[in-house]
Amino acid sequence: MCFGRDLTRDSIGDLILYQPQRGYRFSLDAVLLAGFVRLRPGDRVLELGAGCGVVSLFLARRFPQVRFWTLEIQDRLTRCLSLNIRKNNLTQRVFGLQGDLCYLPFKEGCFSIVVTNPPFYPLNTGRLCPDEEERLARHEVKASLEDVLAASKKALKERGRFYIIYPASQLVRLMVEARKQRLEPKRLRLVYSYPQDQGRLVLLEAIKGGGAELQVLPPLFIYVSRGGPYAPEVEALFSSKGSI
Repeated sequence: MCFGRDLTRDSIGDLILYQPQRGYRFSLDAVLLAGFVRLRPGDRVLELGAGCGVVSLFLARRFPQVRFWTLEIQDRLTRCLSLNIRKNNLTQRVFGLQGDLCYLPFKEGCFSIVVTNPPFYPLNTGRLCPDEEERLARHEVKASLEDVLAASKKALKERGRFYIIYPASQLVRLMVEARKQRLEPKRLRLVYSYPQDQGRLVLLEAIKGGGAELQVLPPLFIYVSRGGPYAPEVEALFSSKGSI
């Protein structure tokens, strides 16, 4: 299979994004997570389970004084990630690695920020995706939530910040397991498809070794109404420079 012919070339704002034509393709989740993250000049950011690199590429556009390291276990997605870094002229600030987050190829405590959009579904829930690439990206086949949180704790320096997007239905599990790893929830925003819908996703910021105080932000609606257009706050994200 020729690598170049099994990809699509997409764009969001001024970002060029190559991704598999079939198999795992990024979704709005990645855009929402990138919009939620807050960075400072000089931060060292690690993205775990980076896929084709959408989150780090978005953040690199928003924060030009920050450097990013990405880790992805799947070969084709890692190659897409490397291609996207080159095509967006970010080789000096975004560094793509292939590897298993359960065996981090970094020294402990060397990152100020960890960002992740991990597999959402435990192996014993839901129907497994028939496509292997998509199955690994969406189900806890190679790494569980607990594995992701343990790796994040290991990678972060003390008082470093952790960002994740996860199903709202698993919020209790997320917060309990995060606290076990000393990742104290500090800022939380529930994501709804539209007003009057139930919460679908949660955006969470935690601090390694932080105090027990949580800020709950206003709800985020993806669409103005059921079947309607994107809400203005979400529409602004597609410039690759917006925030929520």
